[in-house]
Amino acid sequence: MAGYADDLSLAHLLADTADSISMGRFRALDLRVESKPDLTPVSDADTAVEQAIRSTLARARPRDGVLGEEFGHTVAAAGPGSRRWVIDPIDGTKNFVRGVPIWATLIALMEGDTPVAGLVSAPALGRRWWAARGHGAYAGKHQHAATRINVSGVRRVADASFCFASLSGWSDAGLLQNVVDLSLASWRSRAYGDFYGYMLLAEGALDVMVEPELSLWDMAALIPIVTEAGGSITDLAGRATADKSSVIATNGLLHETVLTALTPKTR
Repeated sequence: MAGYADDLSLAHLLADTADSISMGRFRALDLRVESKPDLTPVSDADTAVEQAIRSTLARARPRDGVLGEEFGHTVAAAGPGSRRWVIDPIDGTKNFVRGVPIWATLIALMEGDTPVAGLVSAPALGRRWWAARGHGAYAGKHQHAATRINVSGVRRVADASFCFASLSGWSDAGLLQNVVDLSLASWRSRAYGDFYGYMLLAEGALDVMVEPELSLWDMAALIPIVTEAGGSITDLAGRATADKSSVIATNGLLHETVLTALTPKTR
């Protein structure tokens, strides 16, 4: 995968390290969990994974910056550059601390404001997903056991499997009824949550995933995987997603329909 082969190989090595740490703490009786200022949980596994990834990146990519959920932004040792790694050490911490196996480490490489490579590793599910710009999206147990993935060809909401997150968040945005109406109009609706809905979308197992608010570390790794699988991912206005934005991800064929359905109604 010319251009990003070395970066993706590094991302897999980072994920190997992350998996060994997180799986060692998953369902551990002595797991330490605290609340952050925004009242979301953080475990000792979150911080240990991010510290380990940062340590490796400092050696392997000293010219690249790093942004992580737990420790913020670090400027590259060699000075500011256009490349930075964006890390969510454990996406789905609430699942992690309750023993639910749907959680993952998210690793992205950005050039400027554009995510150009992404990897999602869900060790408790025994699965990874990864992609780089212009080279397709893949899934498998590891880098050498990969299958190329693609979104579905579903064209009608009535035939679509619809996935959503955070009804309370959609309520706060004043769009709860829109989401409910879209759910009722769909063939099937489920709330898989966090990274997982986006990965199922990229694999063609569902057709729409919507979420009211995501931070950059929540979404940067997802964008290359969804788009390289043939899907679309934007905010409510149809723009490229940004930090703290709402997110609509679809198989592309349904995107305009979903955008219209989630447009706030004027009175």
